[in-house]
Amino acid sequence: MARTPKQTASEADGVSYRRARTWEIAFSQLNNGSAMIFYVLVGLMSYLQNAGYGIAVAVAGLILTLTRVFDGIIDPLLALIIDRVTLPFGKLRFFMLTGWAIRSLAILLLFVWAPDTGLGALFFIAIYVVYIIGSSMNDIAGQMSGPVLTNDPRQRPTVQVWATTYAYLVPAIFTIISTVVFLPRHGNEFTVDMLRETAITYVACSLVFQLLACLGVWRIDKPENFAHLSDQPIKADVTLRDMWHLLTRNGPFQRYLISGASDKLAQVVRSQAVIGTLMWGILLGNMQIGTTLSLIAILPGILFAILGARYTGRRGAKAATVVSTWICLILAGLLTVFCFAVDMRSILGSMPLTIAFFLVYLLLNGASMVVTVASGAMRADIIDYELDRSGKYLPATVTATYNIVDQIISSLGASLALGAVALIGFTQVMPQPTDSPTTPILMMTLLLFFGLPILGWVCTLIAMRGYVLDRTGMIEVQQRVAERKAALQAPEPAESLT
Repeated sequence: MARTPKQTASEADGVSYRRARTWEIAFSQLNNGSAMIFYVLVGLMSYLQNAGYGIAVAVAGLILTLTRVFDGIIDPLLALIIDRVTLPFGKLRFFMLTGWAIRSLAILLLFVWAPDTGLGALFFIAIYVVYIIGSSMNDIAGQMSGPVLTNDPRQRPTVQVWATTYAYLVPAIFTIISTVVFLPRHGNEFTVDMLRETAITYVACSLVFQLLACLGVWRIDKPENFAHLSDQPIKADVTLRDMWHLLTRNGPFQRYLISGASDKLAQVVRSQAVIGTLMWGILLGNMQIGTTLSLIAILPGILFAILGARYTGRRGAKAATVVSTWICLILAGLLTVFCFAVDMRSILGSMPLTIAFFLVYLLLNGASMVVTVASGAMRADIIDYELDRSGKYLPATVTATYNIVDQIISSLGASLALGAVALIGFTQVMPQPTDSPTTPILMMTLLLFFGLPILGWVCTLIAMRGYVLDRTGMIEVQQRVAERKAALQAPEPAESLT
């Protein structure tokens, strides 16, 4: 008996969805891989400031922190430009390549041509600002590619799987290259020559990624794929008012911001080096285990992302977010109780305790990955909902508005972590892995490592209660958008003769 072929999403939903080829999705998200290469270079920036420009370590950290403020200002301005601009050949490739060229030129100036030439802090700050402009332009255009490539609900989550895979693998690979290949060539010291060689190689690699990303979006990078639902150019102009209306009138976007901001704050705080010292070095007694566990978690995390994408495609971003968030809550709660119930210094000395702790921790990491995948699909849904709500297609504006909140939260993370550590007595010196565990350290570490994420997930669940863009809601949105596009393209009826 012949099997009945499985219905496509278009057949099941009654909507003619826009679909991408798998290789197009994989290539397009290499823009994220290219950005991750520059992320590794920025991680070396503090060494460059000191070795190449004579900037004190404390001042170097302050410069990198203050420039994030400029980053938050430039993002919405660039987004408005990108959404307003109409080019005959599309816009993704233009802004991706222009952004890459600007950030590459800035990196080569900072790492290759200007060190040890007597140029100081002012030059460094000026060129780093140029780098931020190119970085923001490239990142916004790259993050637009997913919503433009596909609006098929079964395919849309896979975009985030590829982006997440590159976000995990590329930094890990290129960090290993810099420490295993380049660093030993220069006496295991972060010298100007070492940084120069690293920068040249990494910029060349990023160009390969960038060209492949442009190839991935080539077919869909057309003006008609960025069109608004209006036949009047004046009404279709994108202004700051549209960004304000997005924040104040788009209910799903507001709830998405609450969910993303609360989760991001917990993630940033937990990723601070000082919190890692408290958790892995002082409480568990092995500072290296945190890094090892992060590397081990990459492949299972990618597997969970793939499974999460399939679930998101079937049930929708809202359902996937709610289910995976509940799983995160339960697993984090179990780990918190576990850490209170046992002597944490005894975990690594007992095979059953070690297996139990790391198994649940890896499952928690996997469930968090599903939340990330669902979040990417949710942002694309919100872009389409805004098109339905306002008649304006604003992928850059939605991306940049979210990025502003993301950057504010990221800048607060370090301050919150350091403030919390000061409350338990570390006001003059930082915690060291050799410090002895105490009850205040245990309480504060578990509060920041598990308690803050639990609070973030509770906020997500509350925000999702009023989130209307479930699987059925998005089908209705896509149907209305398709009908309005068809109406705009339909020829006007000829006037009757009298």
